[in-house]
Amino acid sequence: MLTPVPRRQTAVRGVIIAVSAVSFVLSAVAAVVPNVPAMIATTVVSLAVEGVLYRWQRGMVSAFAKTHADVTVRHLLCDILIVVALVRAHGQRQETDLAAPLLALLGFYALHFLIQAVSVVVRRARTLPVLTRNIDASALRLTAAPPALLLRRAGHRLLLFGLPATAGLLTALATGDALWGVAGAGVSVALALGGLAVLGSHLLPGRRPPSEEAVLKWFDSWLAEYRPTIGMYFSGGAASAYQANMWLQPLARLDGRPLIVLRERFMMQKIAATDVPVVCLPQVHHLMRLEHSTLQALIHPSNSGKTSQVLRIPTIKHAFVNHGESDKLSSCNPYAKAYDEVWVAGPEARERYALADIGVDDRDVVEIGRPQLDAVAAHRGAPEGEYTEVLYAPTWEGWDGNPGNTSVIAAGENLVRALLADPGVRLVYKPHPLTGSVDPRAGAADRRIRELIVAACRERAGGPRPGPRSAAELARRTAELDRLTTSVFRDASDAMERMMLQGAPEPGRAAAVTAATAAWVEAYWAALPEGEHQIVTEARPDVPACFNRADLLISDVSSVISDFMASGKPYAVANTSGLTEAAFREAFPTVRAATVLTPDAAGVPDLLERVRKPELDDLREARAELKLRLLGPSEPSSQVRFNDAMRALCEEALRRRTTGQEGRIPGPRAAVVPGEPELTKG
Repeated sequence: MLTPVPRRQTAVRGVIIAVSAVSFVLSAVAAVVPNVPAMIATTVVSLAVEGVLYRWQRGMVSAFAKTHADVTVRHLLCDILIVVALVRAHGQRQETDLAAPLLALLGFYALHFLIQAVSVVVRRARTLPVLTRNIDASALRLTAAPPALLLRRAGHRLLLFGLPATAGLLTALATGDALWGVAGAGVSVALALGGLAVLGSHLLPGRRPPSEEAVLKWFDSWLAEYRPTIGMYFSGGAASAYQANMWLQPLARLDGRPLIVLRERFMMQKIAATDVPVVCLPQVHHLMRLEHSTLQALIHPSNSGKTSQVLRIPTIKHAFVNHGESDKLSSCNPYAKAYDEVWVAGPEARERYALADIGVDDRDVVEIGRPQLDAVAAHRGAPEGEYTEVLYAPTWEGWDGNPGNTSVIAAGENLVRALLADPGVRLVYKPHPLTGSVDPRAGAADRRIRELIVAACRERAGGPRPGPRSAAELARRTAELDRLTTSVFRDASDAMERMMLQGAPEPGRAAAVTAATAAWVEAYWAALPEGEHQIVTEARPDVPACFNRADLLISDVSSVISDFMASGKPYAVANTSGLTEAAFREAFPTVRAATVLTPDAAGVPDLLERVRKPELDDLREARAELKLRLLGPSEPSSQVRFNDAMRALCEEALRRRTTGQEGRIPGPRAAVVPGEPELTKG
């Protein structure tokens, strides 16, 4: 559960650096003296350190490379020192006796550099202009990737292929027979030649990847055949994938032919399981091909630097849906006025944009609710079990340094201690995935909170535990869900190979994933020891699943509060802003129906009492009123309102194409959304 302590990591890295430096110095001394046993010992230590680096300390490999002390330099110096020791120890031999192993060694390194050059050519050839998921790409005749050892693991390759040469030189040093050095280096040369042949075979005409022109022609053909009408555009860092994943199911349930458009290659495997076709167009000039497609409207869960590129396409309408709404300034970013429409959950967000006065026209704001929350269970009253389930889901520290952004730093430990002090509480801690990414204090506080929870779990150990059937059921459900949602690839697979394997999904997979996910969530909670506190950092269970389990939410001013309002359950907000409670409630409308907690967590016992005794809950009506303002009415459902908004936006896109621009924009005419009449020129 706990992440490694930075000080411990620093200590380990310090030891590795010290051992590397000492072994190098001792090798140099042993080579000059010479001292054969010391030379052999220090070389073995150096090779062992390399093994540790590549097995457990990959971050240090990059750090060494930045100082130009990469594995090639280190390995070459190691071999050169052995050669120096060999010359010093057996200098009475004729020079020709030592020239042969030296020449063979140099030949091996020349082949190593040649393999590296060919691997660059192969990687570039296999870097396609378009990547896809859930699309049959068999027409491109894609091929599997070469072994990773040859294609992209230069360090591993040098250590493995160069080991015979190093061993041969050490044996020659120990025995005085230079033929051992020739034999060892010869084996390394043979391995390098074999690797070069395997790698080079991927550039032969029969196995060479398709050209950029061929891939783009195929992509255009697929677009013309599939005729997408609606979609989602997403660009961002690896940790931001959750922002897109929360919209996958609502998008898949819309009327129309959906498409997901990505910009970063790594994001292809970050997007969760979906049957919706996924395309990645890293280059902006390839992205512009969508202008001539049937695509009518795109939703945008987040803003990014690359968003402006797709907004330039005049044939597509764009709606900003955000990945969550809160009272923070980021929820009414001026960038929103770049979109055709801004889709919000309820009247509160509409009013937020109006008050912010950032240029978003009220006529372009559409209330759709939050379709992700349609499955959130409603409040049933007092906790039904022995324990009061409390979800502590703080947000991250943000970019602006505002102390009120997150409660983790100033109040997190106090809140957790107060909750753990109550024997009737079961705590579920689900921190924001970006916690600690900007402010190290947040990361440190997060680790201390986890330590508190782990310690509390040890003290509570010994209570009733689920039987083996529960664990077996969870294992079975996990395996089933992983089978449906996780693509298993070889370690050597690259983007092209994954594109080849991730073709059209099996019919009915989406429904199977939904059912399997629900079954997994039920099995997950059933398999946990009764009353055991939990730290949830994985994607599963997701936030709505934690909502359904919780009797109470404690959070910060964030979208988590707005989403939790769908349940109607009590919630509390930690005030670390420095404002008085009255000013805090006035500044942040989502706090109006909350219990406000101070950083010392003094109000936690009273809060738990009101949760356990609903008759003391004096904020129930305020929550119902705020829910309506934040999320809109329950009927029609958010998914229905989402679908209606998309239909209207598609109609507007068609109207734009059919009134004055059709003659200026080449390409196929857009298809109408299924069920809608085709618009004609008036």
